[in-house]
Amino acid sequence: MQQMEFFIIPSPCIGICESGPRGYCIGCFRSREERTHWQDVDDHTKRIIVSACNRRKKAFNARKAKSKDSDIHFQQDDLF
Repeated sequence: MQQMEFFIIPSPCIGICESGPRGYCIGCFRSREERTHWQDVDDHTKRIIVSACNRRKKAFNARKAKSKDSDIHFQQDDLF
């Protein structure tokens, strides 16, 4: 038995619609297919997509933080 939905699941789009190097939107982290078919899928599928977007964003931020930490290692400190 499927649970009734009381609220519409909004699109995670933030208005930055550009594909990144891995093929996901750099704004909402959805794939092209997920963006194209958003209006056609049911709420259960939308929840799955939003969950996947959150995982992708978290992984992206972790990669970005890791590369930022490795860049700091090579910076020269102020001598004076």
